[in-house]
Amino acid sequence: MNIEEIREYCLSKPLTDEAMPFDDDTLVFRVGNKIFAMLALEKPLFNLKCDPDWAMELRERYHEITPGYHMNKKHWNSVSLSGSLSNDLIKELIDHSYDLVYKSLPKSIKDNKL
Repeated sequence: MNIEEIREYCLSKPLTDEAMPFDDDTLVFRVGNKIFAMLALEKPLFNLKCDPDWAMELRERYHEITPGYHMNKKHWNSVSLSGSLSNDLIKELIDHSYDLVYKSLPKSIKDNKL
């Protein structure tokens, strides 16, 4: 997947918005104002939240997946887009990150789901 495809896929998730709160190079995707993905615009890299056990497994299996750059390395992975990860796996990782954050939202925010 390229940056545009990842952006479109993230924005297709309910209640998702995008922002650039840190700098002009990092596009952030949020659900209920909580970050689930960060995409570097100048590098083929993005960060996704991940279950700690699965995060370790993914890092062992794929060299394109490493501990989250500038993030809590227990809960975040960095995913390189310059490798050979399939589009299906990238979508699965985005879905997983979104679901983890969505589940943590208060019911009042979830009730506003489109």
